Amino acid sequence: MDHEKVNILLVDDQPAKLLAYEVILKELGQNLVVAASGREALEYLLKNEVAVILVDVCMPELDGFELAAMIREHPRFQKTAMIFISAIQVSDIDRLRGYEMGAVDYVPVPVIPEVLRAKIRVFVELYRKTRQLERFNADLENRVRARTAELEESHARLLESEQRRSLAIAAGKMGSWDLDWVNGDWMWDEGQYRIFGVDPQTFTVTPASVQALLHPGDIDEFHKAMAQFAKGAGSYEAEFRINRPDGETRWCVGTAAATVDRGGHVVRISGVTVDITERKRAEERQNLLAREVDHRAKNALALAQSIVRLTRGENVKAYVQAVEGRISALARVHTILSLSSWQGAEIGKLVDEELAPYSTGDQIAFGGSDIQLQPATAQTLALALHELVTNSAKYGALSTLSGRLSIKWEIQGNLLQMVWEERDGPLVEKPASRGFGTRSVIASIESQLGGQAEFDWRSEGLICRLSVPLMQDVAPRPINGRQNQAVSGNGAELASRSADA
Repeated sequence: MDHEKVNILLVDDQPAKLLAYEVILKELGQNLVVAASGREALEYLLKNEVAVILVDVCMPELDGFELAAMIREHPRFQKTAMIFISAIQVSDIDRLRGYEMGAVDYVPVPVIPEVLRAKIRVFVELYRKTRQLERFNADLENRVRARTAELEESHARLLESEQRRSLAIAAGKMGSWDLDWVNGDWMWDEGQYRIFGVDPQTFTVTPASVQALLHPGDIDEFHKAMAQFAKGAGSYEAEFRINRPDGETRWCVGTAAATVDRGGHVVRISGVTVDITERKRAEERQNLLAREVDHRAKNALALAQSIVRLTRGENVKAYVQAVEGRISALARVHTILSLSSWQGAEIGKLVDEELAPYSTGDQIAFGGSDIQLQPATAQTLALALHELVTNSAKYGALSTLSGRLSIKWEIQGNLLQMVWEERDGPLVEKPASRGFGTRSVIASIESQLGGQAEFDWRSEGLICRLSVPLMQDVAPRPINGRQNQAVSGNGAELASRSADA
């Protein structure tokens, strides 16, 4: 393109001069275009690009000055080089006028071929360089536009990626950070501030301020990590705890990687922090549940083993009924405990479950403080109540429609005091020796719970007083005594009246 021919417009009303100009300029190897008048020159200019215009000053209709003025008015030719040729001696005023019209030079007649060619060659090369520069500028602008579009697209993708990263970090309870190892500057993102529970507007991230938020037991791990990076370690990962300013302790796992220079020296450390508190709590709950299940299973098996070993019966059928009754009592209290996720059993529900099948009308009344028994206490007390209610149904107040049973309980200090009182039933005689039922209640309350069981064999009805230590502080809340029904169980007899062995 640098060697493409350019157009040189020769304007003169005399054909001989035009021919002479063509002969002189032929050596330049460019396209020589002739115009015999100013109008003809204008017509050509409107349709073509021209590098240089060689125009005679003196022409009919439009002289050189008028033609130059008209050419300069067109935006496309405001910088086109125009050389005036004058056969007459022009004054300085005429020269000034020509320059004002856009002339770049004057050539006097007679024309010296070498001079004219030299002048034309200069402006041709200037035209070429100008066009080349314009092409370069246009190409540069296109490249800049393309590159700008690429950068804008890349920036948009980066913003979108950053938004997705921020959403992922927020959803995953993650935070990221950077440490300039050379000057010690820290940079935290929003997630990092959120995990540590501090305000980005007031909290200044420094090694001292970060260390102040670490759990005392994990500060050595922080120093160890810094020491490892100082020795040139490429990465580090550790679990640690933080103590938030609000007093909450959170578990985190941190992963960091180092950027090194050509000399192998650490220049920057980038890391990610993940809040794993919920996972840790879930693991703790799972471990606790596993231990609790193991403990409860052993307790249940021990209770079942005790029931099988200690139960007595006159025959196989009586023995089976006794064992089934006690196992059922144990199952009922397990159901109550399950409904509370084994956090405990409310004593009113426990009593209600045991007495429900024996209650007719106003035969049974019970009430007392609202007490949440621990699982172990609830299981043992349920078996004791089962023995009492089974014996009462066979031999005591619950064996007749006229009999009445009252159960009351309250908290005294750290003891549960329960009174079982029967009346209006069959005549009661104090047994000559303790039967299995009595021994079972005493063993449950005294041996397993460390409490006390007292039996008062009044003729009008049995009174049993149970004193059970509570394993936790209980805030008693009085509730009105009410008549309730409870669940039955076929169990071994409390041989307080029958004196069976």
